[in-house]
Order: sequence, then structure tokens, then C-alpha cells
Amino acid sequence: MAKKKYDIDVKQLENLARFGCTNIEIAQFFGCDESTVRKGYSEFLTKGRATQKLRLRQLQWKSAESGNVTMQIWLGKQILGQSETPIADDNEPLAWSID
Repeated sequence: MAKKKYDIDVKQLENLARFGCTNIEIAQFFGCDESTVRKGYSEFLTKGRATQKLRLRQLQWKSAESGNVTMQIWLGKQILGQSETPIADDNEPLAWSID
């Protein structure tokens, strides 16, 4: 039995991955099995998803630079390792003073 040929446009596949579609959704779009997409087009899936992540990071930075304090705090925690809980060197709670 001969393998079924699919007309898969790799640019369109890459765009679907960039928009966050799963392998199953992409396979359904092209009318093929998920393994066909995963095994035969992994480089395009990887590139599309990498582009998606890059664009999201750009939007996050733009939002933070525009003054979105929530985004600034979140990026500080993710990238700079900042925390809302101060940690003392000796692992004891910080002293509290009302003075």
C-alpha cells in the first residue's frame, strides 16, 4: 500500500505553530495524522513556536517599558530572580521595629 501524500504548505504550518496551534490542530487542518506533522515537519514547528515566544517577549518588554508595573514586577521575578519575600542570610525572620 502506497503512502498517502499530503499537500502541506510549510509556511502555513509554521504560521499555525506561531499562533499556538497544537500538533493535533495542525494535523487536522491539513487532514493528516499528528505523527505526520510531528515527524516530518518538526523543524517548521520548532521555528514557528520560537517565533511565537520571541514576539511574546517583545510585547512583554514593550508593555513594561510603557510603564506597566505588573509586567515590570513579573519580569523582575522571572529574569532577575526578585521576590516579594525578603530572605535574611541566616534564614531567620527580619527584625521588625516601630521606631
